[in-house]
Parts: sequence; structure tokens; C-alpha cells
Amino acid sequence: MEIIVKDNVEGMSKSAARVVARTLNSKPDAVLGLATGSTPLGLYKELVRMHEQEGLDFSQVTTFNLDEYVGLTQKHTQSYHYFMYENLFKHVNIPNQNIYIPSGSTDNYEAFCKWYEQRIVECGGIDLQILGIGSDGHIAFNEPSSSLGSRTRIKTLAKQTIDDNARFFDSPEEVPVYAITMGVGTILEAHKIILLANGKNKADAVAAAIEGPMTSMITASALQLHRDTMFIVDRDAASSLDMLDYYEWIQDKMPNAP
Repeated sequence: MEIIVKDNVEGMSKSAARVVARTLNSKPDAVLGLATGSTPLGLYKELVRMHEQEGLDFSQVTTFNLDEYVGLTQKHTQSYHYFMYENLFKHVNIPNQNIYIPSGSTDNYEAFCKWYEQRIVECGGIDLQILGIGSDGHIAFNEPSSSLGSRTRIKTLAKQTIDDNARFFDSPEEVPVYAITMGVGTILEAHKIILLANGKNKADAVAAAIEGPMTSMITASALQLHRDTMFIVDRDAASSLDMLDYYEWIQDKMPNAP
């Protein structure tokens, strides 16, 4: 596990974008796993800039999103379909047929979840997975107590998650109670993982994921098992790490740190 600490959100986003660019330059047909929420917005903005100004090519890329709210149509302004097209997909040259986002309005969720898992396998697996982290330590919508071997499925959202996401809706009552999400086990099969976090409100979750015991109550702690995971965080999100000085010493000695 690598811990990269940046002074601010801009530095965090640019570092993550450089990792994505290196992946695409070495494997133009890479499969990317993508996250939504406020944390990756800077990353997507930087990827769009690199595409427009530096020619970063997405023409052979395939993407799989982590999750979607159940009950929201693709055109709903708070759906993750809408989020991804507004903030990334309509600005870069990923072919539409290569974009996969869980459906929040399918007639058969069980069958869809099985198909989604199989489609990831058919595409060769996820080369680089982007993650955020919830204030309670969850990844995707794998809430506390989720199985660390879980697969794509329907999850009931925790009250803390609903409260955290209420800022995107007109009222907390409008936040969907259910979501379709990749499982922790699905995420751990990605070849490389980057987790992004910023802000003091994520500091305890980041510390628990990196330095705490591995537990289903902090599903991000399962990343301790992954062979190639990188946490890229700003200084506020790193502020609860007991071994912060050591991580920064390692970062200073890395010749190719992003």
C-alpha cells in the first residue's frame, strides 16, 4: 500500500490523473473503474484538460462505474449516469458502447448484478479502479457490516450515508434508501486501486482504513489485502494518521511518486 499526501485537493487530483494517464499510455485499451461524488470531480476535470490540451486518448477505454441509486432514471440530475456524462464522458472520446454504469431502474436487479459481474470478467477485469471513501469508512455503497467478499448487489444505505449525501438533494427525504453497488470482493479484483480522500471529515475514516484492523465495519480496510493500492489524500484527510511522518518519508524517497 502506498500513501501519497498532497497539500491540497488540486495536488491530489493532478497526482491521480497522472496515474490514470500512465495507465492509458501503457495500455490504451485499459478498463477503468470509476467513482462518483464530490471527491473525484477534480480528477475528472484534470483528465478532461489532459484530453483537450495534451491529447490523452480514451478511444479504446472501457469503463465500469461502482454504483447507482435505485429508483433514479438516467436523466435524473442526481443519478450517477447524469453525473458521469456531465463531468467526464461527454468531454472525452470514450465510445458510448464501452461505458457501463449500474442500472437504477432495471426490472430484474438480481439478473442485472450477475450480468454486470460477468461483463467485467469478459472485458478482462478492471485495470485501474478509482475509489472515494465515506465518512464511516465505506467504499462504493458497501456500508458498515458489508461482507468483505461481497459482489455486485442491492444495498440499503446507512443513515450516515444518506445524511452525507443529502447536500446534493433538496431534502434528506429525497435521498434514495437503496443503491446498486459493486461488492468489496469485486473491487479487490481490480489490478490496481487508487483511493482519493480530502477534508478533515474523512481523516478518521482514512486512518481506520490504513492503520486500523481489517473489519467489515470499515469496508475500506479490506484494501489492506490488495497487492497494489494507492491512497492519494490531501493533508487534512491525512491528519489522523499515526505514521504520517513515515509515509511522507517514503514518498520523498520514491523516484516516480505521482
